[in-house]
Amino acid sequence: MALRAYAAAAVIGVARSDSPATLEEMADHINSLSLSWKAEAPNKFGDFDDVKMLCGTILSHEEAFKAQAVEKEDDGANADIPTAFDVRTNWPDCASVSNDIRDQSACGSCWAFGSTEAFNDRLCIATGSTTMLSPTDTAANCGFVQCFSMGCNGGQPGMAWDWFVSHGVVTGGDFEDVGKGSSCGPYPFQSCAHHVPATAKHPACPSDEYSTPSLNKCSEDGYGVAYADDKIKAASSYSLKGVENIQKDIMQYGSATAAFTVYADFPTYKSGVYRHSSGKQLGGHAIKLLGWGVEDGQDYWTVANSWNEEWGDAGTFKIVKGENHCGIEGQVSAGLATASAVTV
Repeated sequence: MALRAYAAAAVIGVARSDSPATLEEMADHINSLSLSWKAEAPNKFGDFDDVKMLCGTILSHEEAFKAQAVEKEDDGANADIPTAFDVRTNWPDCASVSNDIRDQSACGSCWAFGSTEAFNDRLCIATGSTTMLSPTDTAANCGFVQCFSMGCNGGQPGMAWDWFVSHGVVTGGDFEDVGKGSSCGPYPFQSCAHHVPATAKHPACPSDEYSTPSLNKCSEDGYGVAYADDKIKAASSYSLKGVENIQKDIMQYGSATAAFTVYADFPTYKSGVYRHSSGKQLGGHAIKLLGWGVEDGQDYWTVANSWNEEWGDAGTFKIVKGENHCGIEGQVSAGLATASAVTV
């Protein structure tokens, strides 16, 4: 049974009879409620089904979920956790990596993006390398046998972190890097939009989801490094439980990967601190935790999405912190990029 089928069975929800029927109506509805966030009908999506296509993360309550072997426990040490923290500004030399907003395009590979991006940030913080890592490799080769994942048809970010330890991931930038010969496996799918009018930068998405890419050798002929020789391994992989434990780990090592339930109001997010208000469940989504802060008295997580920089707040969003809202704190994964400890 496909992972997507498990996911679909787990996220069936019943919308209220007066639930907004379109993204435009949803945005208008949210803005009429004077909530902690503002909405806007996104250019990236034409309807709610377009969003479902990209929600490819298996959540912890679903039948197909497999937990990471190691859970990092809180060491109990007192830590001075600041009110606000941001990986991008705390390690400015790595901002070109941590602040790069990627686009999974028409492929349910968010699980590969959320995990690979967080490993990428931690690698830069640990070593100073600004080399981009390849979500293509993760989506293509962290497969069902190794990761209980199925590429564009869904996957598990925690299992991807385990795979970074056992197999490693090659270098690879965005679609714009295809043909440059600067990395092994840049992303083969161009950033796209379901909503019209499309633009040269974000052309119309295909009517059907892309098939999972393959990457058995470096796709860039001019790169000059063999696939097997390009692999970069993580030193460890673990899950994180508890808000303070998550915060302390991010403060020491950098971005972490999280997964949460996407509801029908979330795609319309534009600014402020997101709190689910309206609409049924659409699926599970993996993202990258960049830090946290407080806005108008509300604690929030700062999050990088993989829906390009035109979605949301320049590709990022804020979501309620401290309540496990939409499950955002219940499925967090990370690891050490190198064997040596990193200090803030």
